[in-house]
Amino acid sequence: MRKIADCRETPSVMNCTLTITGEENEVVRAAAEHAVSVHGHEDSEDLREMIRGSLKDERSSTATG
Repeated sequence: MRKIADCRETPSVMNCTLTITGEENEVVRAAAEHAVSVHGHEDSEDLREMIRGSLKDERSSTATG
């Protein structure tokens, strides 16, 4: 199942609105790169685990029924 990382769910002074969607490993990697380059975090295993723990499942965009 695809995962979502949504910066709006993490309070910041920047009021960042970035949302990243994809396979779990892709999202964790991209979100970590974003956290480092935009928010000034240090890339670490702790950061990636925090990101992984905050991921949500993507809801299907196809209507059923």
